[in-house]
Amino acid sequence: MIECLKEHPGGTIVSLHVQPRSSRNQIVGLHGDSLKIKLTSPPVEGAANKCCREYLAKLFKLPKSDVELLSGDKARQKRILLHGLDLPLVESVLKKKISGS
Repeated sequence: MIECLKEHPGGTIVSLHVQPRSSRNQIVGLHGDSLKIKLTSPPVEGAANKCCREYLAKLFKLPKSDVELLSGDKARQKRILLHGLDLPLVESVLKKKISGS
């Protein structure tokens, strides 16, 4: 199991380490016990949080409203709840993304 994931009654929680101002949105791999994600947006006025939610919603084919920021509003370390997705499915998608498939 990927250490950045936790089961939750409403879905799966993903621990993230966000790096803003990247050349493109991408999942880089693991950073300690977090998933490292690079985002194009700057870390101002919630732009990175919005970009992060949009990117994850697209990746997991969820409506943006089902990607909830639980903590880390103004920090690089964030916890995101993916509503309605079970841990094995999230893990499968992330493993493919990390391995570059």
